[in-house]
Amino acid sequence: MMHGRVVAAHGRQYIVETGDGTRLPCFPRGKKSEVACGDEVEFARSSADQGVIEKILPRRSLLYRSNEIRQKLIAANVDQLVVVVASEPAFSDDLVTRALIAAESEDIEVLIALNKCDLTDRLAEARRQTAIFTALGYRVLELSALHHADDLRPHLQGRTSVLVGQSGMGKSTLVNALIPEARAATREISQALDSGKHTTTHATLYHLDADSHLIDSPGLQEFGLGHLGRGEIEYAFREFRPYLGQCRFRDCRHDREPDCALRPAVESGTVDKSRFASYRRLVGLEPAP
Repeated sequence: MMHGRVVAAHGRQYIVETGDGTRLPCFPRGKKSEVACGDEVEFARSSADQGVIEKILPRRSLLYRSNEIRQKLIAANVDQLVVVVASEPAFSDDLVTRALIAAESEDIEVLIALNKCDLTDRLAEARRQTAIFTALGYRVLELSALHHADDLRPHLQGRTSVLVGQSGMGKSTLVNALIPEARAATREISQALDSGKHTTTHATLYHLDADSHLIDSPGLQEFGLGHLGRGEIEYAFREFRPYLGQCRFRDCRHDREPDCALRPAVESGTVDKSRFASYRRLVGLEPAP
């Protein structure tokens, strides 16, 4: 039995890297796969150039999204979620909020990277959108992947970070600027998986140095949170926490119940109304826009 880390995923095929840097395409046992990029695994060689994943070792964290039908694993054993947004094209506040909730539920630190700050036409609007998150204590870093990608590097030191974001936010440009060999590494992985050089893997892990790693994930257009209950979603809104448990009714949904502690904070502006509306949509009190 050998030990390694999953550094790329495509369907039920994975690339596992051992401590000496050797990489081997591997498959999980059984039909259902619960392996994620970043997983530490035990595997055995099934041939000279292929292996079988026998066991997933305990995880520090698991970032994933889900709906009523299925769940999509994004990355395991990460310390930091980097949500990439941009001044152009416009980004979804709702998708950012959902990503933050997923991170909060796993105690993963968050950094919001506002990319394309060299494009000034929509920069003021993008700053207005990110200001909501800054006010909550989330870190927001402004940069340009084309010119100042290295501004992100100090925030990645000593961590395993995962990049997520909508398509078009410049995530790939950022990865290629930080890790020039990323394109070559992606081609090698695609050849190892026999999937063609244009294959998009579910996620790919790159090494910035011995202690710093970056997982790139495909662009998202949605971020389902079907795996979280109402109480978990409530707690993931960090500005709600001072009011939780203060309502008259223990199972208060913060809707029309009397003596709700949270609603007055919304009405006074202490809690942002748009964030409260996001919460109501997530728990089914309001329809999606």
